[in-house]
This record gives sequence, C-alpha cells and structure tokens, in this order.
Amino acid sequence: MRAGSSRVWITRAKPAADATAMRVRARGLEPLVAPLLIVHPIEGVALDLDGVGALAFTSANAIPAFAALTSERSLPVFAVGEATAAAARTAGFAHVVAADGDVSALAHRVAADGDLGLVLHPGALEPAGDLAAALTAAGIEARNLPVYRTEAAGVLPPAVGADPPGAVLLHSPKAARALAALIPPHWPPAMEALALSPACAAPLVGRGFRRLEAARLPNEAALLALLEP
Repeated sequence: MRAGSSRVWITRAKPAADATAMRVRARGLEPLVAPLLIVHPIEGVALDLDGVGALAFTSANAIPAFAALTSERSLPVFAVGEATAAAARTAGFAHVVAADGDVSALAHRVAADGDLGLVLHPGALEPAGDLAAALTAAGIEARNLPVYRTEAAGVLPPAVGADPPGAVLLHSPKAARALAALIPPHWPPAMEALALSPACAAPLVGRGFRRLEAARLPNEAALLALLEP
C-alpha cells in the first residue's frame, strides 16, 4: 500500500464485492466498492435438470441467477472457493463443498467424489475458464449453462478518479481489461494493482502501477495477503 493511503478499491461485482469489503475492513483498511463489471442475469434460460447429479459454481455471481430459475436445492454443490460456497448456502443449498483455488482446482475436487452423474456448471456467458471441458477431460460428464453476463463499466468511477486509492484488487481478467481501458495516461502514479492470478494481472502490465503482483494462490485469502505492508 502506498504511503498515506489505506483505501482499497474493490472492482468485483456486487454482492461478492460486499463480502470482500468486509474482509478488507477487518484488516484495518478502508474499502472502496466501485465495481468495473455489472452483472445481468440472462433471460429465457432453458433449464433442464434431467440426469444432473451435481452443480458446480465458479463464481458467486451465478448463484442468484441460477436460483431464480428453479426451486431445486437438494443437489450437491461444488464451489470454486469459500466465498462462492457461502453464497450457495445463503441461497438455500444444503450440501456445499468448497475447493480452494481456480477452475482446475475445482475440477480436481469434483473428480475426487467419483461418479456424480452429469455435473452442471451454471456460469458466465464468457467464462474465464471452461470447467465443463476440464471435467470432461477427467472423465466426468459435464455441461456449461450460461446464466449471467457481465458488462464492463464505461467510465472510471468518480470516487476513484478524484482521489486514487492506494491499491486496487482485481478478481478477474475481464475486470483487469476494463480497468486497462479506463486508465488515463497521467494516472495512477503510485497505486498498487493486486491480482487474483497472473491472468488477472496480465492486462495491466506496463500501465504505470507502482506495484503489480499476482496472488501466490488463486483465492481471495492469498489476494488479501498482498495488502500486508
């Protein structure tokens, strides 16, 4: 964090951004929630649960969109991380298992449970990774189901442009690309960009950040650890 600034810009979409803000505040820092991505449920999704034995979520954003399509809550749920698992429990799913990493880690966790039948992955229209392909490669029948899309912010949030915070958190490559498109040439001279993974950091290479670093592991605990002085 740059000297004199304890503000941390959280760029991920709500409601996940609010959970991150609580964790940032618990570290004695000031969270600034200003999403660079806006989540929109996809209308007219044709949901077919015939033969589905489990659900897998790579983003908390997919859970309310999927939950609005059906009252089914008895299927076991595999979540990419604890934050996504918490969102699933809040939505009423009783049997939830959290992996601790990225799409690859989630695929390995699902595969460890053996024969589950068809695994349905409700997710983004443009996902960062192809979970169904990873599961299929592991011998598990799987299908992706887009239930939401994200739209990049077209302007820099006023609260950020007026007084740049000490650090910005990037949870997805798409958010990082949105930020790269909005950075003015003269800014930010002393901000740190902290990314969930190397793929999240890549769009910001050479964009003038005082420090650009990816988390050691692709989870939020490792990302927030980068905020330590």
